[in-house]
Amino acid sequence: MKESHIQLRVVLDENKIPEKLFWKADNAESPDEKEMDAFFLSLWDKKENNSMRIDLWTKEMPVETMFQFFYQNLISMSETLHRATGEEEMSKHMEDFAEYFAEKTGIK
Repeated sequence: MKESHIQLRVVLDENKIPEKLFWKADNAESPDEKEMDAFFLSLWDKKENNSMRIDLWTKEMPVETMFQFFYQNLISMSETLHRATGEEEMSKHMEDFAEYFAEKTGIK
C-alpha cells in the first residue's frame, strides 16, 4: 500500500490569529513548502455521518481576494459534484449560484 502525506503549517500571532500558512505534499512537483493565504479543508466522518472542516486565512488577506477564493471554490465544488454523482442539474444550480455570488461581490 502506498501512502502520501500532505502537511499544513500555521504560524500564529500573539492572539492566535494566523499570520502565515504553508503547505507541502509528498507527491507535489516541488518538495518545498509553499506559502498560501487561505485554505478550506473539508472531511467526511462516515462514523458520525457528518462533515468536519477547518477554514483558515491570514489576517492580511484582502476581502476581494477572499471573494475570489470563495467563487473559485464554489465552481470547483459544482464540478466535483457533477463528476462524483453525475447530477448535471444540481451542479448547474451550484454554478449559477457561484456566478450570482461573483456578480454581487463585484469580482466578475
